[in-house]
Amino acid sequence: MNIRPLFDRVLVQRVDDPSQTASGLFLPETAKEKPVQGKVLAIGNGRVSDTGDITALTVKVGDKVIFGKYAGTEIKVEGNERLILREDDILGIIED
Repeated sequence: MNIRPLFDRVLVQRVDDPSQTASGLFLPETAKEKPVQGKVLAIGNGRVSDTGDITALTVKVGDKVIFGKYAGTEIKVEGNERLILREDDILGIIED
């Protein structure tokens, strides 16, 4: 199933944090928070202005992004959790 977000929305796959700390301790699932980083899987056409003009999005497919902890809407696609959020909810792009 392919999902194409509308307008200024972005489809993101969360990137899991490691379950082991730097000192070697393993974290139980109940102690972990939801990751706030992800990979952009699909983007919409762009933001529509009041005059009807479409402005292209800054993020692109394949970008690693940081977003707010409670941003977006979680959905399941073929058994995998995905997140749909507005581009405004993205705080930054991680550049390697």
